[in-house]
Parts: sequence; C-alpha cells; structure tokens
Amino acid sequence: MAQSRRVVVTGMGAVSAVGIGADVLWRAARDGRSGVAETRFPRPYRGRIKYSAQVKDYDPTAHLEEAILPFCDPVTQFILTAADEAMAQAGLSRSEPMGPRTAAIIGTGIGGMSSIEEGLHKTMIEGTRPDPLTIPRLIPSAAPANVSLRFGINGPCFAVSSACSSANQAIGIGMTLVRSGVVDRAIVGGTEDCITNSAMLAWEALRVLTPDFCRPFSKGRNGMVLGAGAGAFVLEAEEVARARGAVPLVELSGYGCSTDAKDQVRPDVEGAAACMRNALADAEVAADEIDYVNAHGTGTTVNDMTESAALGLVFGNRLGELPVSSTKPIHGHGLGAAGALELVVTINAIRENVAPPTINWSEPDLKCPVDAVPNEARPVPIRVALSNSFAFGGINASLVVRRAEAA
Repeated sequence: MAQSRRVVVTGMGAVSAVGIGADVLWRAARDGRSGVAETRFPRPYRGRIKYSAQVKDYDPTAHLEEAILPFCDPVTQFILTAADEAMAQAGLSRSEPMGPRTAAIIGTGIGGMSSIEEGLHKTMIEGTRPDPLTIPRLIPSAAPANVSLRFGINGPCFAVSSACSSANQAIGIGMTLVRSGVVDRAIVGGTEDCITNSAMLAWEALRVLTPDFCRPFSKGRNGMVLGAGAGAFVLEAEEVARARGAVPLVELSGYGCSTDAKDQVRPDVEGAAACMRNALADAEVAADEIDYVNAHGTGTTVNDMTESAALGLVFGNRLGELPVSSTKPIHGHGLGAAGALELVVTINAIRENVAPPTINWSEPDLKCPVDAVPNEARPVPIRVALSNSFAFGGINASLVVRRAEAA
C-alpha cells in the first residue's frame, strides 16, 4: 500500500494488573513480575478459578474528576487514566482542544461489564431500579466518547468491538486515518474489565481458564488467565509531530487484518498467517526484517499450536531463531485491551533492545516450535517488531512497529 504519510507514536499510557503507567507495565513484563493474584469479587463467588490479572487498588478519584465519575464504568476510568498519561508524554494539554483534525478510536470487547452486572443485580436480585446513568456507562462507545469529551476531539469518534482483536483494530484504523490524511492525530487504544462474578463463570464454562499458571507455548499449558486494564496511544503524522517539537517513540508502520470465516471459537492457521502477511505488506517490510514478535500466546492448547503453525508459514526456517514471546502471564489476557497492553510492551522492547520473557514456561512442546524467550528477558537488537491479536469469530489483527528515525 502506498504510504502518503508516516505515522509515529508520541505518547502512551497504561493501567494494568501490575499498576498505573506504561513504564510500570514494561518493567513488570521485562523483569517477569506477574500481576496475577487471587481475584477480589464484590459478592461471594462460587466458581472454581480463583486467579486473574485484576486491576487492584485503583482509586478513580486520584486520577479523574469526581464530576465525571457517575458516567464512567471502570473501563472508561482506565482508558481516561491511560490517555492522560499518553497525552502528557506527547506534550499535549487539555487546555488546547484537539479539534476536528483528531480522532478518538478505542477498542473494547464488551464495554461496561461492571455496570451491566450491577444493573442486573439491582433489577433481578434486589428488585430495585438500576442507576439512572447505567446506560451511558455500559455502552461500548462510552470509552471513546469520554476521550473525545476530555480532550476536545471533534473528528471521528467510535468504538471498535471485535473481541480480543479490538485494540489492535482500533490502533490500526487510527493509523490508517492519520496516514491517509483524514486526520492529523488520533487517540487510540483498548480497554476492558470483564473480571466480574458472572463473566468469570461464563469464561469458566468455556473451559479455557487455567486453574494455576498461564504458560504460553510450553508443554503442559492448560489455559489462559483473564486480565483487565487499558492502553492508550497518541498517533500523529510524523511531520505534524516534528513541527511542534515532539519526539517520536516509534513509527507505527503496518496494520493487517483478516477473518478466518471458519469457526466461532477455533483459530485457523491460514487466517492468522494471512493477517501477519497483510501487516508486513502494509508496512512494506519483509519477514526477514522482523526482529521480535509479541505473540497472541494465550496459553491454551489449541491457540498456541495454531499461532506457532501460522508463524511457521510466515517466517519459515527463521522461526526457531526469532524471539516470539507472550506477556499475557504478566498482565493477563486483556481481551479488548490485549493488543494495547501488548503494544506498550512491544514499543519498549524496541526502545530498549530487549525481548521480554514468556514466564512460567516449563519445557518445549514439539507442536509449538518457537523461541518463546523462556522465563528470562533477552538482550537482542530490535529494529522492527510484530504484535499479534487473534479473536473469537476468526477476527485477526496484527501491527508492525519500527524504530523511529532520528530527526
């Protein structure tokens, strides 16, 4: 695809199970410090799975104005906190509205799950009425709408909801809008908080959650761990960023997507491979140029095997030598926020030339012949990286990130 403008990332922010801040998330991923712990529920939980990567000890009043909190489910609180961090790093201020040349595009798989559950509990268990602001809180569009309100964004504003690919698609669409000249800047990312009583029971029913440790690509893996949080990014046309003196963190150079159109829940090798190839083609990057892959890597038996096979189709004989790690054992599977949390990690991997580890890895699995960077971070030159997100419904999205060129 002809690229009319380069797109750079000038700011990023995160809220995750390991704390508040993009740097906090990166250090945890690099050092192998997991945010997985016993889940705290507001009401008694009768499920079997006790652990998740939940955002804990988050005080919204420490980060957001009390006047807006009645309109904000935790998913909106998380993305606003992450966006504030991203905007500050980018050197942009709320005192100067972003206007019509900026977009707000946020991915989320469900939206306000906490508000949904609370409303149902009030109406069906307590026999009372839900809070009057339940609807504005729970709708998936609440996240991008509140971002636009916060920063005076008058350009395109919408939510992307495509399960676990939501964040990568939101980021990729934002990049495409900036690259094509529709806007000059986009606030993008993903947010999710599905760690509630009913949602956890529903995930248990699918039999994909691990009762102990998430160990992607390892023999003996037995499932994923749910995560929550948000990641936000400021994307800008390179000339716009440099004109105002902003220093790009990285270049976001490629976005690829595909749809399996085969099964609701079972991933497809060809669909995942097509997605990665599309991202590489969009970035005008050869497979041999990729130095690191942040994998979807959920830790489920079928997903890791399928992703490994797809990576083999794309990278061929290089597969055993290419660092391919999953950081989901650190921050959990963030569902609609997954790609955003993992892009924070991928960007920092490039900036520090460090491939973060896949922790909890125990022994090789012949059906996952990847170099999973087991348990210990690895110094390695990283100029170009690929980040994958694959979702239920066969919806796939990959991003290519490149080291930013000096001014």
